[in-house]
Amino acid sequence: MGRARSITLTRHGRTSYNAAHRIQGWVDIPLDTVGLWQAKQTGEALRRLYVDHDGGRRQLVVASDLRRTQQTAHAFADPLGLEVHVDERFRERHFGEWEGRPVDELARDYPEDFRSWQLKQGGELKYGAEPRIHAGTRGVEALLDWAQRAGDDTDLFVFSHGALIECAVQVLFGMQKAYPDFVSLTSMNNAHWARLLPARLEDPSRWVLRDYNHGPAVADTDLWENPR
Repeated sequence: MGRARSITLTRHGRTSYNAAHRIQGWVDIPLDTVGLWQAKQTGEALRRLYVDHDGGRRQLVVASDLRRTQQTAHAFADPLGLEVHVDERFRERHFGEWEGRPVDELARDYPEDFRSWQLKQGGELKYGAEPRIHAGTRGVEALLDWAQRAGDDTDLFVFSHGALIECAVQVLFGMQKAYPDFVSLTSMNNAHWARLLPARLEDPSRWVLRDYNHGPAVADTDLWENPR
């Protein structure tokens, strides 16, 4: 059974909800002006780093069904003439009644549960949020499915969401078994990526984490949130 030569997991660019510190989840809003610029910078970086130097490699591009990820995916795929496949399994973790709410309001209205959520102790679950293990498991199932479809001559590029990527990586590597609180990884920044390479083992579900929360060089400057 073949599998992709690599997997690059990329979070979408900034939205107005990100800028306003609102919970997004399944709310389907587009990138803002800064997010479109971030997606362009990241698309260029991904092509330069992982495509342009090796013309013999193929690419397979998949995105969640929400607009912000598809816009980010197209910023990478369109200059290469690649199709963007859609898979709702890569959709963001659902946050139930908290979706669309500013975090400062949540902290004011639900101080104990909000603090519990920040500490990854599950306070948000009272309001219909999807458990982290569920989000991570569906993300891993989708990753392994598309990695098998890609085959060993293809690099897989997946465009998804911060919480989904974070949870999926922890489930993929079994971190949640040792630390069920899901605090082993930092959150992914906008338009940053993680990169996975196949482990040199017969088990096709085993991968090596090569990079995490990696971004273009400009992402380490003040321009990333305030391009001029």
